[in-house]
Amino acid sequence: MTTSASPDLLVRGLAALCAEDGHQATENRSGNLFHWFRLAGPGDLLDAAKRLAAHGARLCTITAYDPVREHGHPRHELAYHFDCQGAMFTVTIELDEADLRVPSISGLFRNADWNEREFREMYGIEVQGLTNSKRLFLDEKLDAGIMDRVLPVSVLMNGASSRDLWERLLALRAKAEEKA
Repeated sequence: MTTSASPDLLVRGLAALCAEDGHQATENRSGNLFHWFRLAGPGDLLDAAKRLAAHGARLCTITAYDPVREHGHPRHELAYHFDCQGAMFTVTIELDEADLRVPSISGLFRNADWNEREFREMYGIEVQGLTNSKRLFLDEKLDAGIMDRVLPVSVLMNGASSRDLWERLLALRAKAEEKA
């Protein structure tokens, strides 16, 4: 459902969901607009997604990352990247480490399904309302969120950790098989 409402109306609506000073806007040398919104919490995500969908936005991807990168203490933030009428909108939420839950937006943006399943499987982020719970990568015998315990997102992102990652996963699998 798209509307011809002004992009300014969308910006104001999303800014209203933000934490204090949670909106920034820039323009690059080519005149491309970029908006960043830091939502007050995961509870505002569905409202933000509905506003974007109503304006004809297209979900490009969702990024999970650790903003602090302190080994052994993973933190989680999710950044949802949208294209809306030629402008880029990034909606970011910080997750409470005691309550890693976020609502699914796959009902509004079907392509969110893959990223949401990946977050649940790899990082233990509970995506509420996820319609497809089938695992993407890891064997069903491995615990959800094992990646944060085996190899934090911040370490994984450096690109040099692939060999280390699989060695740790195989070691965990061997331990699990010994116990079984």
